[in-house]
Amino acid sequence: MSGLLEVIALHPADAERAEAGGADRVQVCGTMESGGLSPTPMMVSDVRRVTSLEIRVLVRLRDGFTTDGGEAVRLRGLMASYLEAGADGMVLGFLNALGEVDVSLLTELLGEEQWPWTFHRAVDSCLETDRAWSALQRLPRLDQVLTAGSARGVEYGLGDLIARAKTDPWAAATIMAGGGLKPEHVPWLARAGVRSFQIGTAARPDGTFKAYVDSGLVRSWRNLIDEETRHRAS
Repeated sequence: MSGLLEVIALHPADAERAEAGGADRVQVCGTMESGGLSPTPMMVSDVRRVTSLEIRVLVRLRDGFTTDGGEAVRLRGLMASYLEAGADGMVLGFLNALGEVDVSLLTELLGEEQWPWTFHRAVDSCLETDRAWSALQRLPRLDQVLTAGSARGVEYGLGDLIARAKTDPWAAATIMAGGGLKPEHVPWLARAGVRSFQIGTAARPDGTFKAYVDSGLVRSWRNLIDEETRHRAS
């Protein structure tokens, strides 16, 4: 079984090129300011029109990972609009004032819907990582945790990601490694049991979000991930 490759999309053209390169899914963002903020529902609709890939939409309106009751109401309305526009799932990640996973807020936002979702890189900013992962296991419909193992990126968190994947089967199955991911990280992560990966600037020819996704770069990642995950599974 090959691994999952998700590509960050800021435009419909990004999604088209991600699909052409063999990606499995796109995470749609409005901007990468403050580590990524929500798009408009119209952007989601535009992306839906050009791709058959699974679409997950980032739900985050401001810098940081905290929110309040008033904003929660707005977030619920925004998620409903994303679903109407063709989104398949969401990307959420909120912490409380103690730097812990905000289970009560997330439970409220998730409601009784059926869509799957990814916990955003807020997990890398939790004060007690083990406690955070324990809390994540109790959340409904969560099937992916986007993490670099460190708030500074995969380069700094690689050891922690590998250790967690090796010792926690649920984490290994749930981790989507992303945040400065480089090709040389993939074999190590795959060896530890990680099967899901996200790329952003690595899918773009100049290494910045100023350029559109390049299908050739996506294809090179597709081939790398397939080779490494199939090799580790054999």
